[in-house]
Amino acid sequence: MLASALSGRDIKIANTDPGSPAWTDGNVIYVDADADIRSQLQQLCVQSSLLAAGSLDREFIRRLARRPKVANRYLAIEGARAMSTLSDILPSSIKLLINESSSPRSTSSAASLELALSKADIADPPLAFGVIRANKLIAAEKHAGGAAGEGRHIPRKQEEKALTELPDDANEDEEDTEDFASSPVGGGGGLGKMLQKMFQMVRQVKGGGTPGADAATHWSRSGSRAGVRALSSDAEAGTVEDAFGKGKGFLYPEWNVHSQAYRDDWCTVLEVDAPTKNQASVEWLKGVSLRRPLSQLGMEPDRFRRRAQGDDIDVDAAIESQIELIAGTVPDEFIYIESQRLRRDLSVMILLDISGSVSQVSQSGMSVHEQQRGVAAELATVLYEIGDRVALYAFHSQGRTAVNMVPVKRFDDNLDSLFMTRLNSLIPGAYSRLGAAIRHGTKVITEQGGTSRRLLVVLSDGLAYDHGYEPAYGAADARRALSDARRDGIGCLCLSLGANTDAEALRRVFGSAAFATIPKTEQLGRMIGPLFRSALKAAEVQRRVA
Repeated sequence: MLASALSGRDIKIANTDPGSPAWTDGNVIYVDADADIRSQLQQLCVQSSLLAAGSLDREFIRRLARRPKVANRYLAIEGARAMSTLSDILPSSIKLLINESSSPRSTSSAASLELALSKADIADPPLAFGVIRANKLIAAEKHAGGAAGEGRHIPRKQEEKALTELPDDANEDEEDTEDFASSPVGGGGGLGKMLQKMFQMVRQVKGGGTPGADAATHWSRSGSRAGVRALSSDAEAGTVEDAFGKGKGFLYPEWNVHSQAYRDDWCTVLEVDAPTKNQASVEWLKGVSLRRPLSQLGMEPDRFRRRAQGDDIDVDAAIESQIELIAGTVPDEFIYIESQRLRRDLSVMILLDISGSVSQVSQSGMSVHEQQRGVAAELATVLYEIGDRVALYAFHSQGRTAVNMVPVKRFDDNLDSLFMTRLNSLIPGAYSRLGAAIRHGTKVITEQGGTSRRLLVVLSDGLAYDHGYEPAYGAADARRALSDARRDGIGCLCLSLGANTDAEALRRVFGSAAFATIPKTEQLGRMIGPLFRSALKAAEVQRRVA
């Protein structure tokens, strides 16, 4: 539990051979089996800190492969720096290790590596620092990511072509260049543009048609966490015209895992009008299996004074009772305060992923989008009926300047046939800049939720991918956005419905937030209660700490 909390990922602990130094492959931390508890705790904290600070990211580890002396020098410097980034939460006995290291101090993993490669005099690290086994880390990453272990996204049935970050003025007067190597239907090549016009499929979100995208099929997984807090900007990007219409823009930062810093005002989130193409009616009987477990959550206790029994003493009533007893009259026995949960105190923001990757068909024969949309309707209906405040926003993106949020239902809207019409009119397309969507959802529920208990529910296949938002980078940004939301006392729950994304990939994206992979929507009724309860309990702990 301590290792997972410090490193920001699900970590297992195992024993090495007696007397062997501690090390990690990114999934398991190996500690000396014969060491005492204090030494094992030190080894665990050092390795967890290295993972949390991004010290063992692939860009650094690959330069240490087959260079044990350089790896040892790097560990001496980076171990102390990594622990210093978590000094506020490390056990006090562990902080002494930072001072025991006599190596030069650095400000980043890249600086530590440059020092290690230099000719500077660097002392050996303390024994508790263990060792870095670069080859083991690289092998574990490749085994976990398969073809994506190289850190690349490979679109289905097309040639490899990485997307690069858009320049600052990319969307001001954008004209695509002819690129015949891109996808012939969803891409931006010459043949692609011709087919787009024929089939009314455009990739540019502002192009006036249905956004389309190639579904991501491969993933790489890496990321880190550092003790930095993100705040959304109050700046507004004005009104921008989008495929759905005109929308209001909001600026948000984005976490750059490579530099371990935020990019201020980096993403523009646009709230655009929801389409109303497919007429639909509210199916009020939907979500019956969810009603019972959800009705027990989010209840705010009311305190009733002067009760015959309860969980606290009503001081005023108790004093009056004693006075009556001294005066020789019959005292009143109603001297307790009773707490009863009679009113709802929960607001829920549902974020629905409508990027192109959710259009793929699952094993059930339905698309991932259809399953997610059905669950979104059930959740919104049940939560609305039992008295919670609920909002539902769909999202997809086309670069950092066009992260589109579609308000299907705002907190103050009624749940009626218009809600179902908007929901059924959504068509998957484009990409998923998940971190920006989470930050905007956090902003909306904070400002408009109106309750002390708040919950953010993300329905997504977990494929965070966009222009300049490669899988490892996007996973780290989404994980950071969820972490920031939880620090604000907002419970976070992430559900992957019908998607074939493996659990380890989802863990890389969603971090320590409550999440679950649900192959069939029929299984949700058994799981929704514990999942909601876990997310709300974590938020309650954060709120008390704050």
